[in-house]
Formats: sequence, C-alpha cells, structure tokens
Amino acid sequence: MTFVAANRMECLFQRCHKEAVFNSVSRSVLLMSCLLLVLTVSMYPGLWSIGIRLHSVFTGSYVPGHHSVLLINSPNEQTAKDIGRYYWKGEIQDASEILMLVKTKTSRIQQVIDYVRSVHPYANPEVLSFPVEDGSLAYMEWMDEAIPDD
Repeated sequence: MTFVAANRMECLFQRCHKEAVFNSVSRSVLLMSCLLLVLTVSMYPGLWSIGIRLHSVFTGSYVPGHHSVLLINSPNEQTAKDIGRYYWKGEIQDASEILMLVKTKTSRIQQVIDYVRSVHPYANPEVLSFPVEDGSLAYMEWMDEAIPDD
C-alpha cells in the first residue's frame, strides 16, 4: 500500500512538474512574441527606409511615394527665403530660385528632364513630376493636340 501511494505521488509530481515546465515555456514564448512585436513596430520606419534603399540599389529604380513635395503658402518674399534654405555640399544655401511649372504629357517627362539637365547650371537640378488625376477636360484635350506623343 505504501508503495502504491508513493508511486501515485511520484506520478502526480511528474505531471505537476511537466505542467509547470509547459506553463513556463508558454509564458516565455508569449513574452518573446510580445517583445518581437514591439521591436518590429518600433523599428518599422527604419526597416522600411532600409528596404527602400536596398530596392533602389538592386533594381536601379525609384519606389513611388518615398518622397513628397510640399506646397507652402508664404505671406512675403522674405519669409519664403527664410523657409527655402537648403543644405548643399556641407553648407546651408539661401540662393534665390524661380519655380517653373511645366506641363507636358507623362510620356514626354524623360525628354524634358534630359533637356533641363543639358541646359541647367546646377549639377543636380530639381525636376519633379506629379501625375494629373483630374482637371479641365477641355484643357487636357488641348494638351493632347498641342503636344506630340513622340
């Protein structure tokens, strides 16, 4: 009888030990999962930026939506000059620039960029493209007639 009771006690002890180990492992896995989730969410912007750069390096292409252009209202020319400073070759620049708005067909953008690079005094001129989503149908038709496709 003592032997049977001791045997049962040993089985209960082993079962309790297995449950304790299982609970401990489950808590550890849950904790590590939560930690991984928090790290992933907090590092997402940096990981996204690295992914964009790697994609650009390996494919030699640009990923749309990575950069933005802001249109900023300014009450006067001096405020615009103060806002419009930029960093170039290790120094802050505040050169006066004139913003041009060039309208063309999307199929002709690369030709415009090539032309601007050939005549522009800057080594790296700013040329940005924005697709037109909507507008005056009569004006769009006029552009189609006025700008050849080739």
